[in-house]
Amino acid sequence: MSEAKWYVVHTYSGYENKVKANIEKTIENRHLEDQILEVRVPLEEVIEMKNGMAKQVQKKLFPGYVLLNMIMNDDTWYVVRNTRGVTGFVGPGSKPVALPEEEMARFGISFGSMSEAVTVDFAEGDQVVVTGGVWKDTAGVIAAINMQKQVVTINVELFGRETPVEISFAEIKKL
Repeated sequence: MSEAKWYVVHTYSGYENKVKANIEKTIENRHLEDQILEVRVPLEEVIEMKNGMAKQVQKKLFPGYVLLNMIMNDDTWYVVRNTRGVTGFVGPGSKPVALPEEEMARFGISFGSMSEAVTVDFAEGDQVVVTGGVWKDTAGVIAAINMQKQVVTINVELFGRETPVEISFAEIKKL
């Protein structure tokens, strides 16, 4: 089996999140978790001025594109290519081209850190507080830990109900 690499998929503009959700659902249904490892819509934090108020929002870094960390074979190519909203892989003709590691590092995605063992001082069910980002100073309970992505899913109260939110390991502190 070959090594997983990052590929870029072109989508209809505005369908990036829908394509991401559809691919993730297909991965789950077809049990391709070991072949399509991660689906990302690159976002950046931007401060927008509206009505004289500064508001921090997330904007798509590349509208119309989705990044996939996958092992390229006939099955994965077929699944991704035939996902609703996908117009094709980025590359000459119909041949997908993997992104070089230097390009991925520019998006804050490093290849070495994924394979290194990471130790954390928290576990599922622990109370934590968010120390940075949009959810700064929010307290929550860890519902899940994803060592590969280095994120935890915490449940926070939003509009009177529990809502799961993914937060980076670097942005949480155990209470």
